[in-house]
Amino acid sequence: MDTKPASTTPHLTTTPLGVATAPLGGSTTPFSTSTPQVATGTGTLTGFGTPQKILGGTTTGDQTLAARFFGTSDGRSARSTGDIRSPARVLGDGRSSRVQSDDTELSKRILETHESDDRGLPVKPVLHIIDVIFHRAIADLPGYNETDSLITADEKVMYSAASLQDSVEIPSRIISAISCEIFSKCSAGVDVHTIVMDILRLIKHYSWESKAVLALVAFAVTFGEFRVVLQLYSTSPLAKAIGLLKQLPEVLEHAADLKPKLDALYTLIKEIIDVTKKIVEFYDLPRDYFTSESPEILAAVNHIPTAVYWSIRSIVVSATQILSLTGMGIEYLTETWELSSLAYKLNNIKGHLVDIIERCYKFIEKKKDDEAYEIVVRTFTTTHIDNSRPLRVLFKEDPQPFYDCYNKRRITIEDVRRKVVVLFITEIDPELTHTPEYGILQQMYLEKRQSLTRSEGQYEVIWVPVTDIWTEDKYRWFETLRNQMEWYSVHHPSVVSPVVLRFFREKWNFSKKPMVVVMDTQGRIVHNNAIHMMCIWGGHSYPFTTIREKLLWEEMSWTIDLLADNLEPTMATWINEGRYICLYGGDDIEWIRKFTRIAKDVARESGITLELLYVGKNKSKERNTKNIIDHIVTETLSRTLDWNLIWYFWVRLENMWNSKGQFTNPENVKDDLIMRGIIAMLSYGSSSQGFAVFSRGFGEMVKGNGEHVSKALAEHGRWRMRETEIGFLPALDEYLRKINLDAPHHCTSLILPATGAMPFTVACAECGRLMERFTMFRCSLD
Repeated sequence: MDTKPASTTPHLTTTPLGVATAPLGGSTTPFSTSTPQVATGTGTLTGFGTPQKILGGTTTGDQTLAARFFGTSDGRSARSTGDIRSPARVLGDGRSSRVQSDDTELSKRILETHESDDRGLPVKPVLHIIDVIFHRAIADLPGYNETDSLITADEKVMYSAASLQDSVEIPSRIISAISCEIFSKCSAGVDVHTIVMDILRLIKHYSWESKAVLALVAFAVTFGEFRVVLQLYSTSPLAKAIGLLKQLPEVLEHAADLKPKLDALYTLIKEIIDVTKKIVEFYDLPRDYFTSESPEILAAVNHIPTAVYWSIRSIVVSATQILSLTGMGIEYLTETWELSSLAYKLNNIKGHLVDIIERCYKFIEKKKDDEAYEIVVRTFTTTHIDNSRPLRVLFKEDPQPFYDCYNKRRITIEDVRRKVVVLFITEIDPELTHTPEYGILQQMYLEKRQSLTRSEGQYEVIWVPVTDIWTEDKYRWFETLRNQMEWYSVHHPSVVSPVVLRFFREKWNFSKKPMVVVMDTQGRIVHNNAIHMMCIWGGHSYPFTTIREKLLWEEMSWTIDLLADNLEPTMATWINEGRYICLYGGDDIEWIRKFTRIAKDVARESGITLELLYVGKNKSKERNTKNIIDHIVTETLSRTLDWNLIWYFWVRLENMWNSKGQFTNPENVKDDLIMRGIIAMLSYGSSSQGFAVFSRGFGEMVKGNGEHVSKALAEHGRWRMRETEIGFLPALDEYLRKINLDAPHHCTSLILPATGAMPFTVACAECGRLMERFTMFRCSLD
């Protein structure tokens, strides 16, 4: 016959891979009929072996074969599905209970054929050879489209003859025996189920994945030989002679009519290969992460033997199609719908396997994450020679994990190995540069650049942005923010793994608020959040350890110097000259006008030099504060801090609360003069009233809310005689205490940051009475 395959077999345009499923009742040929006792559900057979056996181990004891490999037998699968051909429909009588019983019986019989002694074969190289066979068998067919076979350009080399190993150990006798079982018994009219069970008994000593691969090898050889003859039929006399004996001209003559059946056959083959690969993939999973009671292993135990059964059954049906094409006659081909139904069943089984494998991967990933997390934890509880090892653990062993934002270049861990490392950990936020923490670090870095040769300048700040999910917008924010910085940054967010982010949250208590973690030259974490001490003492807090912070507080006392921190350039001169200083605040310009006028009058009456300095109010709107500042300057009411320093004054007080609170027992806050002073100032800053604090030199301060202070100054004549006896500040303090006691009620409130030492009770800054406790949520953008 001179007809070329290219023109007579246009139907050979399906994918080279295939997998099948679904028993087919009422076949038109004796080679694909299914026995009545075999149910055709969705692979809902359970109890197929112990986990150790599934993973390639061995079992011991005197149990029967079925007992060793049979777990539960309730007819349930690990994944419920809806097969279009339910058992009741296949059997045709609606007796679902009988179907369930048949499923259980089938699973028992499958397990009875299994007597594995750990025999196996190199399944991966063999699968690679099978891939080459099926790919090359159809790659030259007219109308063939590689996209249909899901083969990408990168995978083409996998299907080349040059990529095959020269030798692969395959039990050729077993392969030949499987082929003989299929073709001799199909020709003799033996039903498919019997053939499959005979094959399972033939390969009973092999592991489950080897069983599936062995049967597939036997079919691949037959299919490959058939396609070689068909491909060379028109060009090779030898192939043509063989084709004539195999009645290929008849096949070529009816190519167009056969196309639907052959397409269904190729789809079935694809499903067979897919299921086989999933079985192999499961057995290739690391075993150390699972136990015999792991749900993932139990699910596989209940499903894989059934998957092997239906894979081999589909191979037998596919093989009968080749037999029909090459000798029996095309009239013996299985109907298209039966092949499609079988392919659908295998696809369903594959869905079960995919679910199981995905669960295994997730479990393994979690276990690996836990192991990696423990490595990070151990690293920071171990002594090191320097900080290089802890930094490598935090930043994925990247050789150049950091970026010098000032010089625009990548740097290595060696560049910071012998320095104190300040980790600035933040959420990725486009408003980061407007946060207090950023402003504090910016000021610290300005100080550092002015003292590079001094010991307090021997540290580096590294920005570490983190987030649960990185988006394109967040990457753009990262680039923009990094370009605005002068210190170091991670060169790319990917160097911070999810495990490290988990460590930040669980061990370093990172939430959404930026924090500054300090690592010394030996890799020890010497402060979990040094931003507070940096804000209070600046470069004087180097090397930013908790020990240094505690020592600094022990040196402090509640004075105007600690409170104002030389925010006003002439503050030190005022203190040294013994001038009276008054810090006042509030956002009521009328009260400010009245207070400053009375205070100046009292100073003249008492013959003292009084310096008035406006320090605003906590959390006040920038526009409102600047408007008040303009009035004070225009009307020459007093000196004033500018907006940025007012903001810093109150931020510093909150940081003082957090810092000092670490070393103060909440129950002893009332006995701590510094904490009492901080609480008083924060309560004034939270109040709707004004306030004033009077001081002279480094002595104790006198404070009061706006109403009481104004009243005391207005009634100066009543305590002026007392002033001549004990002095201005003691007399003012004494009179304020009297006003506080006589006042009918108090409206002082206190808003504290949700961090630091939270006392159980807080005394009123005015009268000392205990304040009521409330919880308040306030928008952080206010």
